Amino acid sequence: MLSPSARAAFLRFACVGLTMALIDIGLLYWLKYQPAFNAYTARLVSYPAGLMVGYFLNRYFTFHHVDNVRHVLDELARFFAVHAVGGLLNFGVFSLVVYAGEGADFAPGWEAAIPLIGVCLGGVVGMCFNFFVSRELVFDG
Repeated sequence: MLSPSARAAFLRFACVGLTMALIDIGLLYWLKYQPAFNAYTARLVSYPAGLMVGYFLNRYFTFHHVDNVRHVLDELARFFAVHAVGGLLNFGVFSLVVYAGEGADFAPGWEAAIPLIGVCLGGVVGMCFNFFVSRELVFDG
C-alpha cells in the first residue's frame, strides 16, 4: 500500500477520493435540508470541505514518496487549481444528473437518490482528471 508505483498511488488516490466523497455527500445531504440551501448551493460548500481534507491526505499518504520541495501554500494553491477544473467537470456531471432526474418520473423514494448518483458519477470523472493532472503538476516533486 505504500509502494511508490503509479498503480499503488492511484489506489491510494481513490481511497482518498472516497473519503472526500463521504465528506462531500454527508455535508451535501445535511445542508440541502437547511434553510436557504438546495442541492446546488449545498454542493458549493460540501465540495471544498472534502477538497481540503483530500489535499492533506494526498500530500502525506498518496504521494508520501515524493519529496515535497514546494511550500505547503504553493502546493495547496496548485491542488485547488487542478481540482477546481476537476470540480467543474464533477459539478457539470452532477448538475446534468440532477437536472435529468428532476424531469424524470421515478417511483416514490427514488428521487432522493438522484444527488447521490450525481455525486458518484461526477466523482469518477473528476477523480480521473485530478489524479493524472495532480501527479504531474502538484505532487511532482
